[in-house]
Amino acid sequence: MGKVYDGIDGRLREFVETQPVFFVATAPLSGDGRVNLSPKGGADTFAVFDEHTVAYLDLGGSHAETIAHLRENGRITLMWCAFAGPPKIVRVHGHGEPVFRDDPRFPELLARFPNPGQPSVRAVVVVAAEQVSDSCGYKVPNLEYTGDRSTHTGYFGRKTDDEFAAYCAKKDFNAESIDGLPALPLPLPPLPVV
Repeated sequence: MGKVYDGIDGRLREFVETQPVFFVATAPLSGDGRVNLSPKGGADTFAVFDEHTVAYLDLGGSHAETIAHLRENGRITLMWCAFAGPPKIVRVHGHGEPVFRDDPRFPELLARFPNPGQPSVRAVVVVAAEQVSDSCGYKVPNLEYTGDRSTHTGYFGRKTDDEFAAYCAKKDFNAESIDGLPALPLPLPPLPVV
């Protein structure tokens, strides 16, 4: 059944890099704060940097809960499920850091992704893996992947970077989380050229 691994390499790396969707879970320190669970999609938004470091692109949306929780305490879990092929679930428990557009590391980190020029990138979330494990996934259903949705890219792809910054500024839960924690630093700095 389940096993704990020293890092993300070999079969585990191949598995997580080929899944079309993964999930991210974070929580505030407050016992009455809201736990957040977000789906993330697209192989071009995720990268394994080494056996103990993964990263994903934080793309624009209506909330910034994950960023707020990471800024407060850094705790994060990423999970992948096999929806096709042999059953498998992989989890990476670790410490995450959002690297924002005005951070000197941002351009170099962004360049490590297959499609660094996609619209609405707010941050690169870098996760230091503290525990990597798998489990069976016997009850995860078989689902047919038919492709990525074009809605996000179509919507944000029509916006200039200034328009995207204005979009982020007007959303209620971008500057702070639903629990009132600082989230996305606004105004959003310009996207550096990669």
